Amino acid sequence: MKKNMGTIDKVVRLIVAIAIAALYYTNAISGTLAIVLGILAIIFALTSAISFCPLYTIFGISTRERKNQ
Repeated sequence: MKKNMGTIDKVVRLIVAIAIAALYYTNAISGTLAIVLGILAIIFALTSAISFCPLYTIFGISTRERKNQ
């Protein structure tokens, strides 16, 4: 797995995951919506932790900075 996520991308994903968790724990969301958003939050947190997004690979996207060599 080649890393393809930049710092800003990872931070935004973590903020979204935390926001979804906060909405769930304050009972602002429930039922099917809570399950779907919960799964999305878990995916965002995991991809952020490993700096790799499989969809980025499929579409040839990379938000990671390239180092000058």
